[in-house]
Amino acid sequence: MPHINLPEGFPGISAGFTYRPETAKPMRELAHILLHEPGSLTPGERELIATYVSSRNNCHFCQSSHGAAAACHLGDATVIMQVKADFLTAPISEKLKALLAIAGKVQQDGKLVTAADVEAARKQGATDLEIHDTVLIAAAFCMFNRYVDGLGTWQPDNPDLYAKMGRHLADEGYKEPSIKHPVEQPAPAM
Repeated sequence: MPHINLPEGFPGISAGFTYRPETAKPMRELAHILLHEPGSLTPGERELIATYVSSRNNCHFCQSSHGAAAACHLGDATVIMQVKADFLTAPISEKLKALLAIAGKVQQDGKLVTAADVEAARKQGATDLEIHDTVLIAAAFCMFNRYVDGLGTWQPDNPDLYAKMGRHLADEGYKEPSIKHPVEQPAPAM
């Protein structure tokens, strides 16, 4: 049950965005720039960073929806599970592994990121822009995850719903909602 009276049938962040559209707009724009607009990291790599941070924050909604978007971009859902389990053994580039190490430290406490972490990423070919965006994606997803979980939003277990959201996010980005109408919620347990 949500902690406040959120619109029924809107899962995860969609409930908060529907409740307060004036704050949703800049949050959507930030997500769109970070995850969807052209950049030196691919959209799949950026979605993977968002998924990894969300999984470390144990935010079911965000790791599921962004994991589905990453799978759409990368064409392989198994890599998402591998990254969440142990990114160091996942079949991803050494550069992305170094960036995920930074993202993981930001997720815990930004002050944990060291000059050595940044240098390790640079040695793998990461640019300053990629390091910047990794830190910002990790920080933003800590905020998004805490927003979703702090409101106690409904987080469905329906993989088809997440696949649909992921396809929308991968194809259209973040400027428009991927959930435009309420989704049927299961009846509360008695």
